Amino acid sequence: MCSYCGCESIEVIGRFMAEHVEIINATGALRSAVRSADPEAVRSASLAVSALLRPHTAAEEGGLFRVLGRDEGFTEHIAGLCGEHQTLDSHLAAVRPGDELAMARFEDALRDHIDKEDNGLFPAAAIALNGEQWTEVHDSTPHSHGPHDHGHAPAHP
Repeated sequence: MCSYCGCESIEVIGRFMAEHVEIINATGALRSAVRSADPEAVRSASLAVSALLRPHTAAEEGGLFRVLGRDEGFTEHIAGLCGEHQTLDSHLAAVRPGDELAMARFEDALRDHIDKEDNGLFPAAAIALNGEQWTEVHDSTPHSHGPHDHGHAPAHP
């Protein structure tokens, strides 16, 4: 997670970064399950990752990506990130007990994707969007009900 620019202080970005940590932690449990070759453990861990990943990517696409994507300078990059969301779903679906190659493919793609957001898109968004746009991002981002949702009012740069 980026800690140098302060973009995590923007509520939506802070939420997405916290969700990234949760997804990575759940991925560690999935990696352990894959190594155990226990089908039930892999199924359970895969469901846990999916339960975090799918609402997260839907929230990013429905809020921040939609608003930031109106800027031609971000359109292509956001399209690529949305494509990566689909690829992550496919890679996750391919993970099987004992298949450490499929697990590595998913985890490597996930970590690379998160790095692009945390250290690229999110800091750029903090600079590119104005207060009115942040209000729109906040209002259009589906809200979660997980441990990272603290019910704070929107914070704007």
